Amino acid sequence: MRTASWPRFVRSPLVVDTGLAVALTAVSILQGLDDDSGRWRPFDLTAAALSALATLPTVARRRAPVPVVLVCYTFWVWQVVLGYNPVVTTYGMLLAMYAVAASRPLWHTAAALAPGAVLWVVVGLAAHAGSLAGLVLQALAIPAAIWKVADSARHLDRTNRLLAEANEQLRRDREERARRAVADERVRIARELHDVVAHHMSVISVQAGLARYVLRTDPQTAEAALGTVLAADGEALDEMRRMLALLRAADDGPAEPPAYAPAPGLLGLPDLIERVRTAGVPIRLDVTGRPRPLPPGIQLCVYRVVQEGLTNVLKHAAPATATVTLDYGPDRITATVRDDGARREAPATGRPGQGLIGMRERAMLYGGTADAAPLPGGGFEVRLVLPLPAHGAEGEGAGPAR
Repeated sequence: MRTASWPRFVRSPLVVDTGLAVALTAVSILQGLDDDSGRWRPFDLTAAALSALATLPTVARRRAPVPVVLVCYTFWVWQVVLGYNPVVTTYGMLLAMYAVAASRPLWHTAAALAPGAVLWVVVGLAAHAGSLAGLVLQALAIPAAIWKVADSARHLDRTNRLLAEANEQLRRDREERARRAVADERVRIARELHDVVAHHMSVISVQAGLARYVLRTDPQTAEAALGTVLAADGEALDEMRRMLALLRAADDGPAEPPAYAPAPGLLGLPDLIERVRTAGVPIRLDVTGRPRPLPPGIQLCVYRVVQEGLTNVLKHAAPATATVTLDYGPDRITATVRDDGARREAPATGRPGQGLIGMRERAMLYGGTADAAPLPGGGFEVRLVLPLPAHGAEGEGAGPAR
């Protein structure tokens, strides 16, 4: 635990600033002790204390840069007035000037650095360290260089903050997209379950009612109806197991899911029609145009819309006859389920049924449309139009036989 927290402790701003201030103070004192030029007063304990007082306040330069630079100016001037070497105490002052330039606007920086430039000229003239022109040039160049370096660091820090904010926004966007993907997947699964359960339960309900009605008078018909019930029940369970297997595969990772039948497509339409036909609805399948392989997603969309349309015939229009039409156009496929029965509508609720909503959402997913409306002469029609890819992707099959 102690080893893991040590790097964070070392990188904390307070530790870094304290270490830097102590190091600069040590350098100033050692340089003063090493000065044997004889031009200045011998470096003694007072000089060491003034050097420390002019340098150690830089520990607080991040929180109060202007007061810190003024304190550094004060003890630097005090050391110069007492006749000690002024050069050895400039390190803390220069660091404090940088802190002001890095954290304050230009005019605040100029006001805070101007006393330092003036002191530089005055001290240089008093110590006969150079000509007036040279000292003025140094007094202007040094603060200007400090400001330029600090300004570049400030812009770099601002850029880094913007990048960090952009990365955080990207992370939030990824999480939001992941949440939306999960929600969309749940909606898709709910739609699949609705289609599976609604269709097969309608078939089971009709056939179970028929079996009960003719159980004593026509045992053969009752037996056939019960066979249809069992077949529909088995198909519903198989489809639900397939969806649940896909969910388990997504949750458990790359493990191989159990092998179930693939998602239904156009090749499954004849079986679907035959199942509804055995439930008592005469159905004709018409295929026009030139059948060709379609992407699996489009095939599933067509299959589910036709399934929903036939389920509605069973639930709301039987007894009736129905016609399923698949029209392969050059750039689209049109699927139509039309019946001639009188609708036995449920009481109006002011909201469209979940089946119609599901059909429209499926069609929108592939850039198409789905509509359901009564026919002028009686009956009802469900119509699906889907655009086809310019270069048809290979699907599981070209479509049901004519």
